[in-house]
Amino acid sequence: MLVYRIASQKHSDDLTGTGAAMYGGRWNKKGTPVLYTGESKEIALLETIVHTPPMIVPQLDIVTLEIPDDSIETIEADMLPSNWSTYPAPTVLSEIGEKWVIQAETVALRVPSCIIHSACNVILNCRHKRYSEVKLIDKSNFRFDSRLIK
Repeated sequence: MLVYRIASQKHSDDLTGTGAAMYGGRWNKKGTPVLYTGESKEIALLETIVHTPPMIVPQLDIVTLEIPDDSIETIEADMLPSNWSTYPAPTVLSEIGEKWVIQAETVALRVPSCIIHSACNVILNCRHKRYSEVKLIDKSNFRFDSRLIK
């Protein structure tokens, strides 16, 4: 499966999950290295936009990664509490993510996007024994249209 990540050029080469570990996120606790990606370029872009401060148009790269098709766990929206898509994220989601990382049964966790519920993000467990099978397929400049953050 191909997944996509849009990140600042400064951090686009870092596939270690360091940023997520430093701050924590919807699906991981602080200290747990995971890599947030999207199943499409479009959802990766929307996720980037919601985390970009207004009036800042960063220099971005788009990274395409290939992950093992046989190492993906999926969580559907109907398996989550009714408030799963609220902001800030309910703590139960990072607890679900932490349990998934510790159990280490799959490299990837496919979860619904809180922006567009029919789209999915794919969280990668950077500590998984098969993480070395995640392959960088392409990295290129991403032209960010500043009208998106008006």
